[in-house]
Amino acid sequence: MFHGGDPTAALRRRLAHIVRTAIGRYRALSLDAIRFRGAFRSHDEALRHVRQGELKGYDDDGVSEVSKTLMQEVPLWDYPILYWLKRLSPDIERIIDAGGHIGVKYRAFARYVALDRIDWIVYDLPAQVRAGRAELRPQDSTLSFVERIEDAPPADVLLASGLLPYLDEPFSRLVDRMHQRPRYIPLNKVTTRNGPTVVTLENFRLAEVPYHVRDAREIPDALAALGYDIVDSWTIDSLTHRIDTHPELGLVTYRGYAARLCAP
Repeated sequence: MFHGGDPTAALRRRLAHIVRTAIGRYRALSLDAIRFRGAFRSHDEALRHVRQGELKGYDDDGVSEVSKTLMQEVPLWDYPILYWLKRLSPDIERIIDAGGHIGVKYRAFARYVALDRIDWIVYDLPAQVRAGRAELRPQDSTLSFVERIEDAPPADVLLASGLLPYLDEPFSRLVDRMHQRPRYIPLNKVTTRNGPTVVTLENFRLAEVPYHVRDAREIPDALAALGYDIVDSWTIDSLTHRIDTHPELGLVTYRGYAARLCAP
């Protein structure tokens, strides 16, 4: 009896892999028309492949304007985060919004959560912090900014909504740089794949930015090692895609987590 599986199905899978690879390499010839290109082993390697003349990241004054209005809305994939912040809000006093841009989530969520009694501290790159401080309004009474997470006081919540694709250090190191571990960590838009972490380059016209697609176990394992229980998780199916130039690497799945610090 033959025990090697269906050879026809294996051949089809192999041919599909070859076709996807060929399509990806062809797309690489039209760099301006694709959003993600390349598959690199590290953040630094990806930076070395940024096209000549392109900005290399978000730390530039012009980049803060990109999608600013859109990011101050509440898309469907933000609702799990909004649910958890609303649920936690009666018992928390301070949120650190890591990668919070110019305070876009503060403004988006203020319509639904009573943020006038919660200190909301955005931690981001210097260019984003400068832009955020320049745009502070009288009604942003509890919003402030820091360029180093070490400069933020202890917080009840560490929010990272959309940060993980751009974070160029292990997530556990970011948490360890805080004064103390927050009681809650809601994460959203964590880009994952079924396989080793790769770094691609995201093209948004003005700049190319290293974009981390992490092994699907990396963040759950990091949270567990930090002493957190994951109390909720979700996927954002509408954002699923492949790396344009390397579709053979499989689907990029966007995930979210709500984690709570375990009792000592």
